[in-house]
Amino acid sequence: MLSFSRTRSPGRNTSPLAGGMDYLEPKRKSNFLGRLILIVSLTALCITMLKNAPSFTSPTAFSHSQEGVTHVLVTGGAGYIGSHAALRLLKDSYRVTIVDNLSRGNLGAVKVLQGLFPEAGRLQFIYADLGDAKAVDKIFSENAFDAVMHFAAVAYVGESTLDPLKYYHNITSNTLVVLEAVARHKVKKFIYSSTCATYGEPDKMPIVEVTPQVLKQFKKHSHEHDHVSSDLTIIDSQVPINPYGKAKKMAEDMILDFSKNSDMAVMILRYFNVIGSDPEGRLGEAPKPELREHGRISGACFDAARGVIPGLQVKGTDYKTGDGTCVRDYIDVTDLVDAHVKALEKAKPRNVGIYNVGTGKGRSVKEFVEACKKATGVDIQVDFLPRRPGDYAEVYSDPAKILRDLNWSARFTNLQESLEVAWKWQKTHPHGYASS
Repeated sequence: MLSFSRTRSPGRNTSPLAGGMDYLEPKRKSNFLGRLILIVSLTALCITMLKNAPSFTSPTAFSHSQEGVTHVLVTGGAGYIGSHAALRLLKDSYRVTIVDNLSRGNLGAVKVLQGLFPEAGRLQFIYADLGDAKAVDKIFSENAFDAVMHFAAVAYVGESTLDPLKYYHNITSNTLVVLEAVARHKVKKFIYSSTCATYGEPDKMPIVEVTPQVLKQFKKHSHEHDHVSSDLTIIDSQVPINPYGKAKKMAEDMILDFSKNSDMAVMILRYFNVIGSDPEGRLGEAPKPELREHGRISGACFDAARGVIPGLQVKGTDYKTGDGTCVRDYIDVTDLVDAHVKALEKAKPRNVGIYNVGTGKGRSVKEFVEACKKATGVDIQVDFLPRRPGDYAEVYSDPAKILRDLNWSARFTNLQESLEVAWKWQKTHPHGYASS
């Protein structure tokens, strides 16, 4: 308990009450005001911190549904195909959220899109790893997605044979994380970016959607002491011959199993070898330098034409094809994203659509190289080497089903012209998006 003692002065009111009021009242007021100011300041600071916290952000256009606007999550939207898909969606007035960890994608591509569509509520970018289930669930909790286009994946056949666990984790496991979030938050549409690699190397060409992805094998069992009767057991074995194709096939199986008891609309697009770039020169393919050796043949051709590498290496000349090199169905990226948009538009609740996305025409690697030489105007040096593990001899599609169901067909089918468009971007962006 505090006590105050003062020496009495002549002529001064010395009553205990008066003396106390003389000296105690100013101090009490001062203490009270100081405490009040401190409390108000701390309260204001707490409110500011809470408002700035991710879980306390003010509602945005992305966090609630809006009539007439479809909000699409594009996973891997900073990558080659994903960024082109995001561009097309934005041009068609979709609201887009890109999620990417930039391990294979380019922040430069996102910045290009942000510059093209700066209006509020059009495009947002979220840096996140799809392997982080908590981060993924948080993204879905804070955004009202109407649909998901799942592109995010490592996608090099050669690399998958060298580091298969990376592919099973990145493709199969991460797709499970995304699918769980889609189910938990009741997203209506799911468009999955798959691959023709799930078919393996079929006996018949062209590939149709019912081409087996699983090979039926029969094992004969003879009964003991019975040399006449026997049983046949059917054994399923996967057709894909590389971890990339196997991981995509597993992801497809998860999606199909989930869809059996779900109202979600599902589209699975199995596409072939992607080439080209945005015809208006805004986006292109820019793989990380350390991944060039695993990259697409178009990237290798352009590197050889620019002198980044001494020449082009063609791996495998003894395949059972017309000229001994692999045959592939090359699909322009502009056509590919058009197929995704049509799939999004046509997707129906409680239905699954599976489609091949290709031109229906196979081109050999040698044909591709000749087209690349003409497109670049450079007589590229070519070295022929032994086969690369995990490659198929011949793969091309029959796109009849997607034409019938979605009214889609490839428009940019001139190989040289697609390469010319891509080469134009490569020349103006010698260091990828860092050149912008």
